[in-house]
Amino acid sequence: MISPARRWSLLAVVSSALLLIALDNTVLYTALPTLIEELGASTSQSLWIMNAYPVVMAGLLLGAGTLGDRLGHVLMFRIGLTVFGVASLVAAYAPSTGVLIGARAFLAVGAASMMPATLALIRVTFEDVRERNLAIAVWGSVAVVGAAIGPIIGGALLEVFWWGSVFLINVPVVVIALIGTFLIAPPDRTDERQTWDLTSSLLAMAGLVSVVIAIKEFASLPPSWPIVGIAVTVAVVSLTLFTRRQLRLAHPLLDFAIFRNNAFSAGVLAAALTMFVLGGLQLVTTQRFQLVEEFTPLQSGLLVTAAALGSAPTALLAGGFLHRVGLRLLIAGGLVVTTIGVVLAATTFTAPIPVFVIALAVTGLGLGAVMGVASTAIVGNAPAHRAGMASSVEEVSYEFGNLTAVAFIGSLVALVYTATLTLPAGAPPEAGDSLATTLLYANGDSDLIETARAAFDHAYLVVMIVIAVVTALGAGASRYLLRHHGAGVPASAHPHH
Repeated sequence: MISPARRWSLLAVVSSALLLIALDNTVLYTALPTLIEELGASTSQSLWIMNAYPVVMAGLLLGAGTLGDRLGHVLMFRIGLTVFGVASLVAAYAPSTGVLIGARAFLAVGAASMMPATLALIRVTFEDVRERNLAIAVWGSVAVVGAAIGPIIGGALLEVFWWGSVFLINVPVVVIALIGTFLIAPPDRTDERQTWDLTSSLLAMAGLVSVVIAIKEFASLPPSWPIVGIAVTVAVVSLTLFTRRQLRLAHPLLDFAIFRNNAFSAGVLAAALTMFVLGGLQLVTTQRFQLVEEFTPLQSGLLVTAAALGSAPTALLAGGFLHRVGLRLLIAGGLVVTTIGVVLAATTFTAPIPVFVIALAVTGLGLGAVMGVASTAIVGNAPAHRAGMASSVEEVSYEFGNLTAVAFIGSLVALVYTATLTLPAGAPPEAGDSLATTLLYANGDSDLIETARAAFDHAYLVVMIVIAVVTALGAGASRYLLRHHGAGVPASAHPHH
């Protein structure tokens, strides 16, 4: 039995690493306009600077979790931290867009190695169920707060330093966390029977990358139909081969039988939805207030923290009260509150700032309740010896939610903007790619600037409505899946409903 002080100290160490992983998903939202300007990144390159990290991570996560079950989660955590630290240094001093995209992919290798280990270590260290629920709620709130404060930290650093500083801040935290693992981590538990299948990992990554390329290309004006066709074909073939392979393997990276558990499936859906909402909301809101309202990166970052401030208390409370109120109320109810918050945000983004901040805070209240227990629904409904696989599935759902937000919402806002903007005669066609490029080409033309900002506001409204509809559908699906998980039902009950 590990002492309480050591258990909670270990939680602090893994949470510090998780904070970095979450930060790196969103820290570039406020830095993106600066990066486009200083590195001369095209619209496509800027999307890959954002997407290289979640795409590679999502592709590797399943394999990393199972590898952790075999080699030991403490070892995987240390390897991941080391890679993450080195990649942060490369990204900070990247001389070109290509090197930065490569460094972001390398960062993802480190993140994928340690992320399943963060949750798996909690699963095997906290043996008391209520204590574990609270520890996982802390873990979940760190994830949402990290993702939410990323834009602020990015904005604050850009006020004083160059853009590379948003990566350099990772290094001291990595060093401290590494030292912490050697001081307080428990002995590694390994399972030699588990096998790691590189082919499955590569198939999963090929499928996910192809899905992202298809979404991004489809949302371009005009889309390149050959590229869409190739990407869709590769995605279908890769994911089909991945599925068939998992069904044949004695120790698959993903055991599909686990999805028969409705609480597990609801947790996966909820995790993906929370990151879809948070990622999409932050991406378009930070851009809108910088480019339309002329906020500084720091000001726009501070604005979107309203969602984090709203989510932190409900995430912790949800973990503490889960055994009393049950999964259904917290997940389905939390998604309903999130939907209300997004609708309020969609109708108040041109209102006085305090009104819009309240709308973001309401969104956060709903997200916090969901994120506080989604991890428990997933990890609590998997056997201990598959803790790594369950953690990986949970991380993939978070990353896929974030990835879909950046690819789909990022492309949708560009699509609607380009479709509704009328460029004056003689303006170069690339001036309509995005609001940032339109402002670069405007040369002080106040009519064009006003028209462009109005077009972006129209795109922003459309995107917010789409986010609200997706969240409402998710609330209905979660309520159905968790119909047997009302008040008083343990989070890991009814494993085969």
